[in-house]
Amino acid sequence: MAKTAKTKTAYVCSDCGTEHGKWQGQCVACKEWNTLTRISLGTTNQSPSVQADFRRQGYAGERSAAVQDLSEIDVAAVPRFSSTMGELDRVLGGGLVPGSVILIGGNPGAGKSTLLLQIMCMLAQQMPAMYVTGEESLQQVGMRAKRLGLPEKNLKMLAETQVETICELASEIQPRLLVVDSIQVMHSGDVPSAPGSVSQVRECAAYLIRYAKQTGTVLFLVGHVTKDGTLAGPKVLEHMIDCFIMLEGGSDTRFRILRGQKNRFGAVNELGVFAMTEKGLKEVKNPSAIFLARTEEESPGSLVMVLWEGTRPLLVEIQALVDGGQGGNPRRLAVGLDQNRLGMLLAVLHRHGGLYMADQDVFVNVVGGVKVTETSADLALLLAIVSSFRDRALPHELVVFGEVGLAGEIRPVPSGQERLQEAAKHGFRKAIVPKANCPKSPIAGMEIIGVSKLSEALAAM
Repeated sequence: MAKTAKTKTAYVCSDCGTEHGKWQGQCVACKEWNTLTRISLGTTNQSPSVQADFRRQGYAGERSAAVQDLSEIDVAAVPRFSSTMGELDRVLGGGLVPGSVILIGGNPGAGKSTLLLQIMCMLAQQMPAMYVTGEESLQQVGMRAKRLGLPEKNLKMLAETQVETICELASEIQPRLLVVDSIQVMHSGDVPSAPGSVSQVRECAAYLIRYAKQTGTVLFLVGHVTKDGTLAGPKVLEHMIDCFIMLEGGSDTRFRILRGQKNRFGAVNELGVFAMTEKGLKEVKNPSAIFLARTEEESPGSLVMVLWEGTRPLLVEIQALVDGGQGGNPRRLAVGLDQNRLGMLLAVLHRHGGLYMADQDVFVNVVGGVKVTETSADLALLLAIVSSFRDRALPHELVVFGEVGLAGEIRPVPSGQERLQEAAKHGFRKAIVPKANCPKSPIAGMEIIGVSKLSEALAAM
């Protein structure tokens, strides 16, 4: 008598994604109750005893892969091709890689769908491309393309949310680029849960990624974000894909910042800057010029610092406001900076600079919506605070960068020479930098002051 196929099942927590062999009331990982859902993992005709024998012998059926020596692996350069947008190519590490999976996230209205539609319409004139929309109708996407003035021919469109149907139709068209907008609305018939759940997002992403790897298709996945700005869905989604980029910016500003957070084919934390216009997203070739749109009049608390974003320097204005505290509970507010680091640097300023601000409200803002993640902004932050506290304006042609240690020492930062050259190119004539970052040969038209302690930097002001 022939044995019937047994369906292998597992129970997955809808909150954290942890798998369990059997159903139970509480998840062992996140301790939440009644969050386990049953999913199917496929079928098997082997009895448990036969499977155990196979595991003891070291194999589980027919082999589909071969073992290779590391020296025999072909390490030829992976052929890249341009996305037609230089800023996106920069964030991706030089262009699109066949078979790569790129996840793009961002707040509602940031321009994720607009950016991908622009790219797909342009690349569809050169190669087969397919755009799958699960949130909008085909008429809505067509109206957006007309409004943006994009070429509409050759781009294949599909309104579908079932991944099996999407991959089946894509196998007939064989596109070199595939966009799925968005992964949170996709569903698979093998997973008995609602779209957007942890198990659905994970299994749908795995299905699409497997198709992209087997066919060499560049796959773009659009992802939603939660109210705290993190990617919605299981954390394993970020591990499965090759590149994860975030499109930052909202309706209150016309500029959008594309930031790489994971990239298997290039540098991480690379930055691309776009401007939202009536014709879609336009590249900003010189982002420093945007963030330096300052008033002609010098004002206390305003200073320019030089950040290093990915592979290029970026000049950004930082502003500080120090005001008398009310009620004996001074406020510390930082926009674009780590608030904990602000409190630490104020303690360093008190201990090694002799300035007491425990009774003052301190507000700090990075102009342009840039989020500072490196420590090179420490010295500029403290000098801007002192400028506001003393009500003394700093000169427009001054630029500052450097890391401040807990002992009051000024530590060097990477790529100091390139930062100074970028500042000189934008007309800055004076710089306060760590002594170890002073160039060996002088830069024409720029006075460079090297400091090794916080007290020296305050004296140089």
